[in-house]
Amino acid sequence: MAIDKRKTPEINAGSQADIAFLLLIFFLVATTMNTDTGIARVLPPMPPEDQEQEEVKIKDRNLFLVLISGSGKIMAGAISNQEQIDLSQLKDRAKEFIVNPLDADNLPEKVAKEIELPDGSKWTYPVSEGVISLQTTRDTDYQSYIMVQNELTRAFNEVRDEVAMRKFGVKYTDLSEEERNAVAKAVPLKISEAEPRNIQK
Repeated sequence: MAIDKRKTPEINAGSQADIAFLLLIFFLVATTMNTDTGIARVLPPMPPEDQEQEEVKIKDRNLFLVLISGSGKIMAGAISNQEQIDLSQLKDRAKEFIVNPLDADNLPEKVAKEIELPDGSKWTYPVSEGVISLQTTRDTDYQSYIMVQNELTRAFNEVRDEVAMRKFGVKYTDLSEEERNAVAKAVPLKISEAEPRNIQK
């Protein structure tokens, strides 16, 4: 009986390494990485260590409290008149507080300030003394916090848009840098973030 002594041909594996390398490059290029984005805020500089901390006193009418509970419920309003509201109501409530269109006694005071414009002229604008104080509990989840922050920032952005349209005829984002600075002085972003509170359930 004859034995077939022919050798089985070897498989050329050189091209497999090329294919694996190309697949690796494809997945590196095509895959997107999730990046955590924070909230853009310009923080004040650190005070000198020997400087005494002064307690800032704000009139009750100039303070709008927003409290987010651990269950995601939002309490908002003046110190003596807080009520539970829905997230969809927060922007309009914050805008009313910032603008105080009817100069109500229970809403923030306004102080007429001179703001220098890019052309060197002066613009007198009644700047609100109002401060929005955002407070959380220890168990407030991050998603609720971000959504409330977004609504408060939207309120300030819409007020800035309205002021920019009245003064310059365009939206805030379409202004030059000098004009944006002037509008930002007229409508300063005043959101104070207090230390998280422990609340008895």
